[in-house]
Amino acid sequence: EVQLVESGGGLVQAGGSLRLSCAASGFTFDDYAIGWFRQAPGKEREGVSGISSSDGRTYYAGSVKGRFTISSDNAKNTVYLQMNSLKPDDTAVYYCAAAFMRNIWPPPTSFFGSWGQGTQVTVSS
Repeated sequence: EVQLVESGGGLVQAGGSLRLSCAASGFTFDDYAIGWFRQAPGKEREGVSGISSSDGRTYYAGSVKGRFTISSDNAKNTVYLQMNSLKPDDTAVYYCAAAFMRNIWPPPTSFFGSWGQGTQVTVSS
């Protein structure tokens, strides 16, 4: 059974940092890309960042580039999202998801078939 479990969310002041974790199980980790998405109340889901577990390729949304860093510990089947210089606009539920790797990079959202339950990130001004 595919499982993705996020952790690390919380309440932080603007300018602060958080590190999210996504622990994966039930599939061959190296065959997948792991993506981070977020959804704020009243807004559409937004792709934030992603990483290829096999070769470490990454991508970032323009709104987080230079502030967020994604990384992968393949020995632990875990992907991290280090979020620095947080802004109130970063407030959202953050989800990780898995996409089987194909010859398209970055993978479109439709490729992500397995999702975690989400973790709340709240940035106060």
